[in-house]
Amino acid sequence: METPAEVTFKDIDHSDAIEARVRERVDKLEAMSPEIIRCQVWVRAPHRRHKGTEYIIDISLQMPGSTLHIDRHPGDDHAHTDIYVAIRDAFNAMERQLRRWQDQHKGRPEIHAAPLQGRIAVLDGYTNSGQISTTDGRLVYFHRNSVVRNGYDDLNEGDTVELSVDAKDADEGPHASIVRPITKIRFVDKPG
Repeated sequence: METPAEVTFKDIDHSDAIEARVRERVDKLEAMSPEIIRCQVWVRAPHRRHKGTEYIIDISLQMPGSTLHIDRHPGDDHAHTDIYVAIRDAFNAMERQLRRWQDQHKGRPEIHAAPLQGRIAVLDGYTNSGQISTTDGRLVYFHRNSVVRNGYDDLNEGDTVELSVDAKDADEGPHASIVRPITKIRFVDKPG
């Protein structure tokens, strides 16, 4: 973020603890998206009542080319009489909105793109894992836990499968996070 987040208290006394919680959640947003240019948060208590004040948390994020805004007005369940619940709900809503913004502006692979396919090249019953020779020429590791419907024991070398490859969280390189056996009829021997 180019400038520190602005936290404003309106119709409520400033609280270091509340501001610390807000800044903690702002840091989480910033970790999700380094594209955030500016963040403003308003902590409001516009209607003070004897039975409990309902808090409103407004959040505005300036992004490249657009602004995301959340104003969490209390609902009928009076959950926002707890300021920490109001903060949680507002920031959770902003996180969802930020993910949608990222999906639209960063792009995701087309949903109807053909999934990666391959053949089981190696099965190792001792380690409960194996390797898949993919149609794009790679050899991808998989573990029995990645096979859908606990189908590892039904696999044989040469069987055709569809797979999702995950390059994160793997010390030895890409691994299949999901392996789904398919029929030879659905198997396309060349990448799409």
